[in-house]
Amino acid sequence: MPTSLRISVGQCSDKGRKALNQDFHGTLIPGAPLLVSKGASVALADGISTSEVSQIASETAVKSFIEDYYATSEALSVKTSAQEVLRAINSWLYAQTRQGPHGHELDRGYVCTFSALVIKSTTAHLFHVGDARICYLSGDRLESLTDDHRLWVTPDKSYLSRALGMRERLEIDYQSYTVEQNDTLILMTDGVYEFASDAVIAAAIHEHPDDLDLAARQIVDKAIENGSDDNLTIQIVRVDQLPNQDLGELSQQAAHLPFPPELSARMIFDGYEIVREVHNSHRSHLYLAIDQESGDQVILKIPSIELRNDADYIEHFLTEEWVARRIENAHVLKAGDPTRKRNFLYVVTEYIDGQTLAQWMHDHPNPELEKVRDIIEQIARGLRALHRQEMIHQDLRPQNVMIDHQGTVKLIDFGSVKVAGIAEMRRGAGNENILGTAQYAAPEYFIGEPGTARSDLFSLGVIAYQMLSGRLPYGTDVAKATSRAAQKKLRYRSVRDGERSIPAWVDSTLRKAVDPNPADRYALLSEFTFDLRHPNTHPSDTANAPLLERNPLVFWKGLSLVLFAVIVALLATHPAIHS
Repeated sequence: MPTSLRISVGQCSDKGRKALNQDFHGTLIPGAPLLVSKGASVALADGISTSEVSQIASETAVKSFIEDYYATSEALSVKTSAQEVLRAINSWLYAQTRQGPHGHELDRGYVCTFSALVIKSTTAHLFHVGDARICYLSGDRLESLTDDHRLWVTPDKSYLSRALGMRERLEIDYQSYTVEQNDTLILMTDGVYEFASDAVIAAAIHEHPDDLDLAARQIVDKAIENGSDDNLTIQIVRVDQLPNQDLGELSQQAAHLPFPPELSARMIFDGYEIVREVHNSHRSHLYLAIDQESGDQVILKIPSIELRNDADYIEHFLTEEWVARRIENAHVLKAGDPTRKRNFLYVVTEYIDGQTLAQWMHDHPNPELEKVRDIIEQIARGLRALHRQEMIHQDLRPQNVMIDHQGTVKLIDFGSVKVAGIAEMRRGAGNENILGTAQYAAPEYFIGEPGTARSDLFSLGVIAYQMLSGRLPYGTDVAKATSRAAQKKLRYRSVRDGERSIPAWVDSTLRKAVDPNPADRYALLSEFTFDLRHPNTHPSDTANAPLLERNPLVFWKGLSLVLFAVIVALLATHPAIHS
């Protein structure tokens, strides 16, 4: 079974009847592991003829896109990575125009059309702005997958309505398609598609399947022969082989490593001296060890021998170290330094001298509100570091949070983390089983929806609620609510039902954070942590609160009016009081 992506690309670019070729194109098919984590990229740009510097814009756009895209984090999705790069390119081109001698004449500035195709795993990602085209070859016909961003003033006169460098803010089209083996995609400028028919293009490709460069050359020549008066560029992309998605990237990398032997204290294992077992469960074993090279204390996480044939388990197991290596944050567990080759399958992380939040909560059943805020804010900082890399923790709970002896809070256990860049490699990503712990998992998981940053926020809200009350906001009802109708019936139990004195606005903040509907929660972690420190009334949350809490002024005015009415009534019924 094939395990890697393989594509063929044929390209041709010609200045045609013009003195200068303002088009530019490029392709990069990297080797492993980039081909797996980032995919293959093909891009072209078409400069505008009224500008003397447009060819610079075209060349800069294509070169920068291909170079910078592969420099983005492997954790990011193709869409996020490419859009970040394209926004940066657009800003640079726009700034160059504004600073040049024709700052207010866009048709003389650093402007170009841009179309790119990134094929990762079994998905083609399309990015497009301008009037070049990306097409799919179906038999002898071409199906355009992109729209022409062109404004027609008359039947014979038109203008580009969108392009790179045209405006300060970039609006670029994005689409994704599942590809199959032998699919053929074509990128081309208007100098080609306006003068070469579908039949001509299809015939050249079918005639030269083993030499797509020659096919591209023939298509360009035919367009010139048919009267093309513009620059001409075409790229032909054929999918020759698709990767095997039965195994994920991490599982493939670990397939050749054997499981470790049974470990015990004072044993020397792969350059580590085992000190003691720290934790033991049916899914993994944790050992405190000393790195014999550096002398550092580390944690070795050993996979369960019973799950050795579960590829999905192995991938989730290895995700922990993969994530830890890509996040540099004081509130996220660090991976051990890879100083030597490993001979067995295991994970190395830093050793945190402290206790879990679960143990801390047991030792501090009635913590001060300020201490709760401090811990929640530190957890939120760790979560933000994950979310910036398009990672969702998915198993945030007190057992997966550590507090060291200096009071620093760290997120641990990333085996359930959803990484956008890895998830999009696998067919059917997003329909996974619930990986987190039911008491803290967001309601959307139980109706089959994928997790988002707001799902982690829900779990954080539950933890804050539990720290202040010792219970859960919905008890165990969330896991039982497996439909939208059932979730609408969930009733939040005020954190103020207990004996502790907690401000009503803190209760409102928690209510919003753990709302069953993700759309009604806070959009950002920073909004939640801010409201934990600053009174902020949420109308929907305070509707059932006593009037004294919702509007003290109206309460006292109403009470005064009632007392005045009582006094008047007493005076009216007891005239003797007047004398």
